[in-house]
Amino acid sequence: MKRNTAAGYNTWVGCGVQLFSDNDLEAIHSNTLEVMGKTGINVQSPKAMDIFEQGGAKVDREKQNVKIPAYMVEEAVRTAPGKVLMAGRDPKNDVILEYGRVNFIPFGTGVMVVDENGEYRKSTKKDICQLATITDALDQMDFCFDTVIPRDVDQRTVCYHSFEGHINNTTKHVFTSPEDTHSAQVLIEMAGKVIGGKEKLKDRPIITGGGCPISPLSWSEGLCESMIEYAKAELPFLLVSMAMAGGTSPVTLAGTLVTQNAELLTGVVLSQLVQKGAPVIYGSSTTNLDLRKAMATVGSPELSLISSAVAKLAQFYNLPSFVAGG
Repeated sequence: MKRNTAAGYNTWVGCGVQLFSDNDLEAIHSNTLEVMGKTGINVQSPKAMDIFEQGGAKVDREKQNVKIPAYMVEEAVRTAPGKVLMAGRDPKNDVILEYGRVNFIPFGTGVMVVDENGEYRKSTKKDICQLATITDALDQMDFCFDTVIPRDVDQRTVCYHSFEGHINNTTKHVFTSPEDTHSAQVLIEMAGKVIGGKEKLKDRPIITGGGCPISPLSWSEGLCESMIEYAKAELPFLLVSMAMAGGTSPVTLAGTLVTQNAELLTGVVLSQLVQKGAPVIYGSSTTNLDLRKAMATVGSPELSLISSAVAKLAQFYNLPSFVAGG
């Protein structure tokens, strides 16, 4: 099992960025609760709306609006685990996500590659296999992400080919991208076959599911139902908000933090209503929109500020975090 060097302790061993006072964090949290309880979240899955309603939320099915009261949010935050095992196919690559530990992962779901001949072309399943092999060999990388999309296969089966290409070429933990109830169930079944039975996944979760809310404040049917299946199986699920300040979220960074916090905490509530203790990773690839060129400025100073803020909010909620590096 691997535990990387600790960072961010109050002794300031390592480095850190102090963005918020305790009052600042409480203000973001309080405003988030107001958005979730009064404005509500657009939830496009009837199944998820049923779960929210049974848990105490106010549901308007015609408008697909779910208003989640503060007590539901705070109860979910309390039961979501702050420490999560990310098992590798080889136990030597097991990693524990916990407070103060920093790990690294390649970002993913690219659609184009520059290959060994210098050609800029569509990504293929062969690229997935090669990138998984590289990730497996790099000590600096702790997990294997959905690196690129295999565009040379039937697009209805992308997530299956992606998982198969990764899991056969790495012994590290693999992130997956389910699209709906069926694909989530198939990916969980596939992972179970790898380790000798689906029942063993609870003890050795070798996969994490993942998906993105639609900013502002929307949850698609596919994301809801994928998360439900992973929560039922007690497998980790990565939520990544990809809001753009000035585009799909408020132009102010504080307003964007509140918006994406509401999106992410909606997922924490959903997972805990399905199965208390289901592991959730609080993630962000949020940045700002260049208002002159209508482009996402990935790598901007604002992205660094937002990512640092997200890590701090995750610590506030005692949840593992995932932030984009740009």
